[in-house]
Amino acid sequence: MPPKAYKSVEEFLSDLSDESLAVTEGLRTLIKAAHPGLVEQVKWNAPSFSLDGTDLITLGVERDGSIRLVLHRGAKVKDSDGFRFDDPSRLARWPSPDRGVVVVKDADGLAAKITELSNLIKRWVAAATA
Repeated sequence: MPPKAYKSVEEFLSDLSDESLAVTEGLRTLIKAAHPGLVEQVKWNAPSFSLDGTDLITLGVERDGSIRLVLHRGAKVKDSDGFRFDDPSRLARWPSPDRGVVVVKDADGLAAKITELSNLIKRWVAAATA
């Protein structure tokens, strides 16, 4: 059976376990606080945040219920020549210079990284839209 296609963020959230929901809500709060112009919608079947039409951050659920936070510069691959982003906290895994992935296992893991995650997200939005 194919995965469910979500039509709204609320529908996505309603299918999460209590633990995954707590982490997702915490991350959504950090993301929304990063920039007042971020727009949330369902894209790639999960909550995704864009600014001025450019997708920047997407959430997802791992098989074990952990929440994945993907930092990116849109749906299409962009030339990363000249783009630089430093992650001194090393929270993210960087499969490419402009795509970072952070996995948050549970609410305790979120609480332990909340300041660093908040800073990372704010810096990402600023750098990706510069």
